Amino acid sequence: MKESIYHNIINKNNKKLAILIDPDKADEFYINALLQLADRGQIDFFFVGGSLVAENPEKIILNLKKHTRVPVILFPGSLLQYTHSADAILLLSLISGRNPELLIGNQVAVAPFLKKSNMEVLSTGYILINTGSITSVEYISNTVPIPDNKIDIVVATAIAGEMLGLKLIYLEAGSGAQRTVSPELIQNVKQNITVPLIVGGGIKTEQQIKNICNAGADIIVLGTAIEKDLKQLIDFSEIIHSYHE
Repeated sequence: MKESIYHNIINKNNKKLAILIDPDKADEFYINALLQLADRGQIDFFFVGGSLVAENPEKIILNLKKHTRVPVILFPGSLLQYTHSADAILLLSLISGRNPELLIGNQVAVAPFLKKSNMEVLSTGYILINTGSITSVEYISNTVPIPDNKIDIVVATAIAGEMLGLKLIYLEAGSGAQRTVSPELIQNVKQNITVPLIVGGGIKTEQQIKNICNAGADIIVLGTAIEKDLKQLIDFSEIIHSYHE
């Protein structure tokens, strides 16, 4: 029986790397290069989607699945991005905001389709963190991120997400963020939850990767930095995969 993606996450003691692919930006050359690195074990997950995706990402998902065994996980910014072709979906509940559509409305609308699909559903508490600039996801979601200095509020939000039964917590600084989610914030959240912790947004350097790993993130998400300089992926991947708990 095939091991579930979630079981793989919670039962392995090493940290994992997810590459976020924006279908609006990813050309054939970029995808082929990522596939080569995935075959060498450099990538653990592909997240496909984002806040500004203009078209359904199914074509890219099918291409990835055809050429790699790396799990392809739909990371939808809206219902328009829904496709049943991925291996799994991050069913996001934007628990840092108070927009009812992103807390439960979209989830209700897509639930019947997910029930009929073969995709694994990864219920995820999505927490937007304000790290110094207005990001695309903040603008599109019409919500206010939690300031990164309000650690107690972020921690309480993460705890509430776990108590509500969410399987993952995702701390998101957002694409184009001036800085990453702080190590102090990551550490405090990690110490107060038992579910896996995902961290993404604003990650550009090896030192930031080390800081985030040391703080306790289980899955590190890279997007813009890799789009700008694909060669960084090898070094970033080696750092992440060197951590064992």
